[in-house]
Amino acid sequence: MQLIQSIQNRIYVIRGERVMLDMDLAQLYEVETRTLNQAVKRNLKRFPEDFMFQLTREEWDALQPQIASTAKTDSLRSQIVILKTGRGAHLKYLPYAFTEQGVAMLSSALSSDKAITMNVAIMRVFVDIRKTLLAQNDIRDQIEQIREHLGEHDVQLNHIYDAIENLLDEKAIQKKWEDRDRIGFK
Repeated sequence: MQLIQSIQNRIYVIRGERVMLDMDLAQLYEVETRTLNQAVKRNLKRFPEDFMFQLTREEWDALQPQIASTAKTDSLRSQIVILKTGRGAHLKYLPYAFTEQGVAMLSSALSSDKAITMNVAIMRVFVDIRKTLLAQNDIRDQIEQIREHLGEHDVQLNHIYDAIENLLDEKAIQKKWEDRDRIGFK
């Protein structure tokens, strides 16, 4: 359960896609980020742009607050080449983001038992997220149907209230002033 939550916390929405960053995947696969990226570079034909893309500086800057809340700052290295000065504290290259299909393709680039096990877990999390989103869409549709139904009832109730008011007005007009019951002390 904790593993699933950890994986869910590492899934971000960038460019309208749910993605995982190379540094997070490397941490889950228990390999260095540069090792993961080298494996990807060796199998670049398997990773078209809809499977993997490199973040822009703006995307990376916008993602920093989310990453800071879920990951340790010392794991923010996402490079093939890490700067020697500063011992990897500075980004030389922007991180890569892998879509669900890209993560699935990583299983062919990384063949360790840990990578395979983690890949299965990650795929299950992506499937769970998709199921949750579909369920939310169903609930939204049901709420919209209820709203429409209630809107129809409001119109019908307004007609009923108008008819009752008309009946009461007609009754009041029929009674003369002298015929009305007196109110107050006698």
